[in-house]
Amino acid sequence: MILIQFQEDLPVPKPGPGQVQLSMQEVGICGSDVHYWTHGRIGDFIVKAPMVLGHEASGIVSELGQGVTSLKVGDRVAIEPGVPCRMCNYCKTGRYNLCLDMKFCATPPYHGNLARYYVHDADFCFKLPDHVSLEEGALLEPLSVGVHATNRAGVGLGSTVLICGAGPIGLVNILTAKAKGASVVCVTDIDESRLQKAKELGADYTVKVTSRDAQQTAQLVEEAMGEKPDITIECSGAPSSLQTAIYATKSGGVVVLVGLGQEHVEMPVVNAGVREVDIRGIFRYVNCYPTALAMVASGKVNVKPLITHKFKLEESIKAFEAAKRGEGIKIMITCTRN
Repeated sequence: MILIQFQEDLPVPKPGPGQVQLSMQEVGICGSDVHYWTHGRIGDFIVKAPMVLGHEASGIVSELGQGVTSLKVGDRVAIEPGVPCRMCNYCKTGRYNLCLDMKFCATPPYHGNLARYYVHDADFCFKLPDHVSLEEGALLEPLSVGVHATNRAGVGLGSTVLICGAGPIGLVNILTAKAKGASVVCVTDIDESRLQKAKELGADYTVKVTSRDAQQTAQLVEEAMGEKPDITIECSGAPSSLQTAIYATKSGGVVVLVGLGQEHVEMPVVNAGVREVDIRGIFRYVNCYPTALAMVASGKVNVKPLITHKFKLEESIKAFEAAKRGEGIKIMITCTRN
């Protein structure tokens, strides 16, 4: 039984100390939202009561809680959706994304922000410059995933990068890798239209995956790039793609696992081990929103082409149905009445 519902009348929330009330503006649909909607769970996170979805969002400050001085009513903000405890060792050493007491929008048991009004901690709301749109503000969430993945990978000037999967997260990794100075970016996918979008966003090479033979795909990547990449960022979660990521990466290189698929996957770890290929995971992002905002505000990254569909809040079911069908790239829901 799926317990997630739409168009429920809820009380307008009031901000507590250190919080702000937000008039919600734009909310993007993430694959995790669709998965909760259709399956009622992601791994150990199980929906046990009606839950509001949405975590890729922007809003306008409509009321201040006690002690808030960093924002004022009327400020347009991007919302970093996870609020950690701030007290544990993970938080105090700067890795708050690993906090065991994280309160994350639209992750059970916490409501998301696909609503008219939402309350959030002020220090996890980032004021948008006047020239940055509210849609761009909402897209800072997936862009921050790209920032964190490329941080973990060590992408820098002259890096050669393979990105496996040209979905929304793969595409933001193209943008961030290029902005950080990657000299060559190659992208793999099974869908030709997604590969075309990857080219439009800056990919130097694309490889269409037509076989589950990971070594064969790795060979095609090497032929396209002229060498094995320094870094591979795996964004699909497909088992064969995870294997390709290891085989394709140069000895001494780095593989970063971004895509989430099966819990248990067979991987060529001996191949990785004897070639000293580091395998690193990521979980959401940490200290990445300021960088993502700076990338967009400076014009180094253009996320606008990612938005392909727009719906009103009242049309949320239609929006989710379109996302479930895999239409477009990023579907955005406008939460205001007008």
